[in-house]
Amino acid sequence: MDTATPAVTVALHDGASVIASSGQVDARRHGELLLPAVDRVLAEAGVKLDAVTGVVVGVGPGPYTGLRVGLVTAATFGSALSVPVHGLCTLDGLAYAAGQGGLEGPFAVATDARRKEVYWARYEDARTRTGVPAVDRPADIAAELAGLPVVGAGAVLYPEAFPDARGPEHVAAGALAALAAERLAAGQELLEPRPLYLRRPDAQVPKNYKVVTPK
Repeated sequence: MDTATPAVTVALHDGASVIASSGQVDARRHGELLLPAVDRVLAEAGVKLDAVTGVVVGVGPGPYTGLRVGLVTAATFGSALSVPVHGLCTLDGLAYAAGQGGLEGPFAVATDARRKEVYWARYEDARTRTGVPAVDRPADIAAELAGLPVVGAGAVLYPEAFPDARGPEHVAAGALAALAAERLAAGQELLEPRPLYLRRPDAQVPKNYKVVTPK
């Protein structure tokens, strides 16, 4: 599952292929949409939740509020089912999906970070990220990414900086699950299911606030 972008996306993978998936794009309803999506995917696959043997969750980068919905839900399922919970970079899932769609590297991935910024990373190919994800204004990285296709909603939002925008715009849990299954089968370790925040949240405790206590 992944809630690091406006997409609320869930998929069920049997270790070889995706057997059911669901995706809705709504930046303000992650908490409302995620569990019904899980129910739909399980129903479509004809299995119950106790059949799940592991959970993969996108760790971002992404906005604080949406990202934590998926991470908390994944952790809850892992605890309730006593199964491992694995993290995977959301940008890696988008890159992998682009590769499934036929895009060959090198290229970049960019998602909407709000505040007129993008979360982004460069890739040699659909499976190989170079460096770590970052958050920047599109104009500040346009020269660095000049000539490269850029995958994701961040590219679509800023065509003047990223003229060669490619799909998909949002991550799909099916691609995330397929990439995780591939890496696990190869004996590779995945990330801890902890949020990848690249900046402080929008909501912060006010400075110099007055504490009022009853007498």
